[in-house]
Amino acid sequence: MAKELSEETSFNISLKTLAGIAVLIFTLVGMWFTLQNDIADAKELPLPPDPEITRMEYDMKDQLIRQTIMSTQDDVKDIKSQMIRMEDKIDKLK
Repeated sequence: MAKELSEETSFNISLKTLAGIAVLIFTLVGMWFTLQNDIADAKELPLPPDPEITRMEYDMKDQLIRQTIMSTQDDVKDIKSQMIRMEDKIDKLK
């Protein structure tokens, strides 16, 4: 049979359970205030400076990219010559 809840309904909770619930509530409240404090501190921090790309930095990056392209081009030429030699060897084997 299902019990009905009314004004006379009672339930028992041990002191250990009450203590556990109290600790949980205090922990959550403490975490909430800590989080709010961290947010307030973060709002007071200075904004990071705008990133400025200087002409020198741009030239250095451009030079690095060009060197990388040239290096890759040399590697492709080497691989091409190796493929030609391999094809010649395969042709000789046939």
